[in-house]
Amino acid sequence: MALTADFLLSMWASGCERHPIDRALLLYAVAAPDSSTDELADRPLGERNSALLRLRQRLFGEELAGYCDCPHCGERLEFTLRCGDLLAPAASARPMGEVAGLSCRPPTSRDLAEIARLDDPEQAMRLLLQRCCGDQADADLAPAFEAALEEADPCADCSLELGCEACGQSAVVPFDIAHFLWEELAAQARRLLDEVHLLARAYGWSEAQILALPAVRRQAYLKRVLA
Repeated sequence: MALTADFLLSMWASGCERHPIDRALLLYAVAAPDSSTDELADRPLGERNSALLRLRQRLFGEELAGYCDCPHCGERLEFTLRCGDLLAPAASARPMGEVAGLSCRPPTSRDLAEIARLDDPEQAMRLLLQRCCGDQADADLAPAFEAALEEADPCADCSLELGCEACGQSAVVPFDIAHFLWEELAAQARRLLDEVHLLARAYGWSEAQILALPAVRRQAYLKRVLA
């Protein structure tokens, strides 16, 4: 799968001002083009993240490399992952059933959008539990709910355990495939904007004319401009 230059820039322009949850749905719509945004917003987060991991595989390959800051000392921690390894737990997931006698379901993007407006983490967790398990759910249900969710929807909340050589401590850090993939696509879009800028200034072509060029021809002209 390859994104055309014009589609990439259109998607970047559409998503760069959106909330991260809406941005993730924008990417989800690319991964699942036959479904409406409303349908995708109501699907479990693990299903969304799995679709984005497969989209990332198709666009950039199996391996993904990144970094984060050690929460203990601030040292940069580099990591390399394989999309397939993150997808593997989802293959053995089971449907989410009862938690402490309450029938529960995995959270969705729509649930995240509802709790995103709350500043109090405890209040946000309580609302999430009530949305997923009913009005009788309270904060005491959180540990059992999280454990059940890990079994039922393991891709809903991916995390990495990394060791820091600088301070000798280990840390569990979240990994957000939606954010990671968006940053990769945004970097491509910015590079493409730079190309359009250089070629437009050099030749007087419009953006549409430049984006219509095959990538190999666009690069050939850029080499001549930068020579």
